[in-house]
Amino acid sequence: MIKALKKFSFLNFVEKVGNALPHPATLFALMAGSVLLFSLIAHFTEWTAIHPVTHELVEPVNLLSKEGIHRVLLEMVENFTSFAPLGIVLVAMLGIGMAEGSGLISALIRKLVLSAPKRLLTFILVFSGILSNFASDIGYVLLIPLAGVIFLSIGRHPVVGMAAAFSGVSGGFSANLILGTIDPLLAGLSTEAAQIVDPNYVVNPTANYFFMIASTFVIAATGTWVTERIVAPRLGEYHGELEEDLHPLTKKEKKGLRVAGLVSLGIIGIVLIGLIPENGFLRGHDGTVLNSPVIEGVVAWLLILAGGAGIAYGVTVGEYKNDSDIVNGMTTSMKTLASYIVLVFFAAQFVAYFKWSNLGLIFAIKGADFLVHMDVGLIPLLIMFVILSATINMFMGSASAKWAVLGPIFIPVFMFLGYSPELSQVVFRVGDSVTNIVSPMMSFFALIIAFFQKYEKKAGIGTIISTMLPYTIAFFIVWVILLVIWVWLDIPLGPGVNLHL
Repeated sequence: MIKALKKFSFLNFVEKVGNALPHPATLFALMAGSVLLFSLIAHFTEWTAIHPVTHELVEPVNLLSKEGIHRVLLEMVENFTSFAPLGIVLVAMLGIGMAEGSGLISALIRKLVLSAPKRLLTFILVFSGILSNFASDIGYVLLIPLAGVIFLSIGRHPVVGMAAAFSGVSGGFSANLILGTIDPLLAGLSTEAAQIVDPNYVVNPTANYFFMIASTFVIAATGTWVTERIVAPRLGEYHGELEEDLHPLTKKEKKGLRVAGLVSLGIIGIVLIGLIPENGFLRGHDGTVLNSPVIEGVVAWLLILAGGAGIAYGVTVGEYKNDSDIVNGMTTSMKTLASYIVLVFFAAQFVAYFKWSNLGLIFAIKGADFLVHMDVGLIPLLIMFVILSATINMFMGSASAKWAVLGPIFIPVFMFLGYSPELSQVVFRVGDSVTNIVSPMMSFFALIIAFFQKYEKKAGIGTIISTMLPYTIAFFIVWVILLVIWVWLDIPLGPGVNLHL
């Protein structure tokens, strides 16, 4: 595989074919139209499935019927405005705009690049991307574009830096050193599925924690290797305009960083005061940190932190003299999102239609049913389940939605075979992660296209897939190997969690 990838012929073919397709916005529009057509075909061919939880008949919804057309027209605006990544990106960019307009981000990048060993930058980006997942979607809106700027600053191709960060943020979604919001969500679904067999069984959010810790270092190392040995050589040198000057920080800039740091510490201090006490005002309604507005509202805190630090830095160095300068910084940042907003409109329609039609749900149920009825051993079952989850991820974007369908099928199967629900959950998470970076159904896929287009104007879906496909292949191989070794050695998946019932 390595020898073949070095020639890049296959990846170049994928990129050429992908970019020969229409503009990404047009492509999403065509895909949305195709879903409408397929919903009609599926309706008349009676392509149905039985839901594994409710045991109700899942039928395709004809979106070209009278009711379907009405829904398409009436909810078009809502599809766009309620598309989750749109609001997240817009709010985050307001804070980033204040920090960027003041010169704070440029100063921080110069300090990082000038002080950090350059040979470790790629690993740091992949590793940071993995860790960013505990804070919801911050990695997508902050780390990935910053990675491009960092690589540009040291004379390397910015897309290589963004690919490294993207591989960690999205491909490493099921690895981390810190529990995130997805862990209790999946654990709750797994508990419901496990209680089909054992009414008293409970899956905890820490169910896969030991495996997640080990995966963090394995995926970070693998992502670094793929970046340096495959992606960077393939993309070569960057011939665009170099935007960053790596001159040392001036005394005024150093003072600005100190002031910005003090303001940041003050904001973080307020957060800690609200979280540490058991009755802290920033704890969740259930009294936990995990369900607090700090974790679930991390984008709002990004706005406050980046905005506060940016204003403090800008005032100190003289870049911000009045409120108009601050607003101009935010306005400039928002201008860069124009093409992304257009793209999101059509992507939002496509995702909504696919959900309404039930096509993704039926496909998931059919695929799971086929796999369950194959008479194979544990290891082949694990591998095929990873492949199934990875494949379904190309058609359904939400991890919780997929697990809500697959969990009630596979958890009882694993339990009847004598294996714990936590094992089936971790197998699903591996498969769900490896194809995130090449799936157009991934919520932030349109944003990644916009990021790539900042440096490669002709970048399209083909560019994204051809750049990220080596990560998908490598992550699949090393994660499956890790999973097989884990099962073979019978290592606990998490605190008090065994592989066997």
